Amino acid sequence: MGRVIVEVMPKPEILDPQGKAIATGLGRLGFTGFTGARQGKRFELEVDGPVTQEVLDAAAEAATQLLSNPVIEDVVSIRDASAEHSAQQVGQV
Repeated sequence: MGRVIVEVMPKPEILDPQGKAIATGLGRLGFTGFTGARQGKRFELEVDGPVTQEVLDAAAEAATQLLSNPVIEDVVSIRDASAEHSAQQVGQV
């Protein structure tokens, strides 16, 4: 079974009160060096079989039609989760 990761973020010109609260909280907790934060959404779409280009194309279509609001959000990433998992194992992220 394959999995596709879709990430959606507010457009830069859209106010992000959750991101602002996160940025403020980081500073209060002693995490210095962060100058801002934005909060987005992550979707994990499971598919039967491997993640092919056709699956990624279908995920892109779903992302623009259902998973995001194109007026206020951008789809910033659509990728095969198995590639992400392999990278995490190698780098121990």
